[in-house]
Amino acid sequence: MAVAAFLRRGLGLLVPLAIASTVYLYLYPFFQGCAFPLPSRDSRAAFEETKKLHWPLAETSDNGTSMEHFAPFRLLALGDPQLEGDTSIPTQVYGVLPHLKKIVKNLTFRTEHNSLRERIRMTLHDTVDFYFEDIPNIFESIRKRIDLFGNDFYLAHIYRTMNWWAKPTHVTVLGDLVGSQWIDDDEFERRGRRFWNRTFRGGERLPDDVAQYPQNQYDISGVLDGSAEQQIWTKRILNVAGNHDIGYAGDLTEERMERFERVFGKANYELRFELPVTDPELNATIVDDDTNPESLRLAPEIRIVVLNDMNLDTPAKSSVLQDATYAFINSVIGNSHGVEFQGGFTIVLTHIPTYKPAGLCVDGPFFDFHTSADGGGVKEQYLLSADASKGFFEGIFGVSANTAAAGNGLGRPGLILNGHDHAGCDTYHFVNHTNGTGPEDRPWQHTLWSDAQAQKLPLQEGLPGRREITVRSMMGDYGGNAGMLSMWFDFEKWEWQYDYADCQLGRQHFWWLTHSVDFSVVLFAVLYVVVVVMEASGVDVDGRLDRVVGRVRAWIVDETRQRGTKTATRENGHK
Repeated sequence: MAVAAFLRRGLGLLVPLAIASTVYLYLYPFFQGCAFPLPSRDSRAAFEETKKLHWPLAETSDNGTSMEHFAPFRLLALGDPQLEGDTSIPTQVYGVLPHLKKIVKNLTFRTEHNSLRERIRMTLHDTVDFYFEDIPNIFESIRKRIDLFGNDFYLAHIYRTMNWWAKPTHVTVLGDLVGSQWIDDDEFERRGRRFWNRTFRGGERLPDDVAQYPQNQYDISGVLDGSAEQQIWTKRILNVAGNHDIGYAGDLTEERMERFERVFGKANYELRFELPVTDPELNATIVDDDTNPESLRLAPEIRIVVLNDMNLDTPAKSSVLQDATYAFINSVIGNSHGVEFQGGFTIVLTHIPTYKPAGLCVDGPFFDFHTSADGGGVKEQYLLSADASKGFFEGIFGVSANTAAAGNGLGRPGLILNGHDHAGCDTYHFVNHTNGTGPEDRPWQHTLWSDAQAQKLPLQEGLPGRREITVRSMMGDYGGNAGMLSMWFDFEKWEWQYDYADCQLGRQHFWWLTHSVDFSVVLFAVLYVVVVVMEASGVDVDGRLDRVVGRVRAWIVDETRQRGTKTATRENGHK
């Protein structure tokens, strides 16, 4: 009964740990208090309302959930999953036991070395490398394959759990979907299949005919009414192109862009989502060319601009692709409503954050360029240049340092979401109309969003600005983060309001620990049942185990004695 008792005690220790860690892992948003912000901006109330969605006795609406208290637009923002693959596995890069193969070739005279001395020298070198490179690379490759497999499911756990718990209406992945732009097409396809079939299983690529090029202000992509028909948007993933997907401006080619768009969707497009207005009196105040042409009120609308900003800065390897990006931005600007209108809101989803001075976020301004022999294009950048960033705020949002500009330079409401800086950052960019200088002497200023709130900068007149949220990476080294953006409409002010929150699972080690403990429980339980059944059948399990252990001990003692005898013989021989 010793074996059965050992397994029973092991289960007594492992089962409580397995239950506790598994419950936490699969309900981590509950224990973290995560929820999409409510219009009340009360995080506790948001959590309580989210809990009700999962209470079986809660009142439900026609589509199965009670969502009337929630914001009509809830965006789950995930940053930089960076799926790695074969290029991170040593045996895939260098082959299996390459130095052993060289040794065999040298010994069988199948190399180009004619000198026996040179052949012996290379054989000795390869022998050393066999022990210090080939063998470690075998174990490292096994470890890395297991790590890649687990990492896919770790990321999948974040996506799946946040979808189930928080009930987003839309989902975006903010670039760096894969881990390298240098991989070949076959490897890119494999990582794409892992992305869709494992990590973001259940998600759907946005159809090309839905990813619209800006043409008509009245083309609507969806309605924010929570209907069953609009539930398709909870599955569609708005993918953003990152530097590890297509390369920086100096690396971006038509071939890299083509394969990204084929696997993950278009890199430049816009979507427009309209919020229905059910009050007839409010409806009558909305601008209409026939009945109400003088009104400045638009139907409540959220405009999402997905933008490839990898080649905004120069030099670029492909002028064709860069011109396409510039043309897209010009189309976005040209098809925007006038800045004087109310009711619209623009969300820009991109990858590289806009310019900000060093020290504000983890990433500061940095540029590196290819040599002139390689084309001289942008090789790496942490942030957009100041000029490219200015184009965002003054072009897409219409904010101007000149108060004589349209809408007094205040621009149209909006927000930027991006990735790239894995640590994340939340900033506010603004110009000061009240500094007593001319427009040309009013530079863009930058500060943390928390400091801007403390100083009430967004509420002060003459300080138009826009918030930029760099979403912390969902990779395990950065805590498995997920961003939650809520937007709701204030009908009295006739403008969109929003709030943002983060939710973190924790390092990937906890995911591994939990599943390792769970596996150990299953293994111990199976072994316990087998042992109990064998003992009930009359098998002496303890006796058999004792005999096996005795034989192993005897072999170890005998082997130790023989080695000691050989050592003593060698020493006597030397004497």
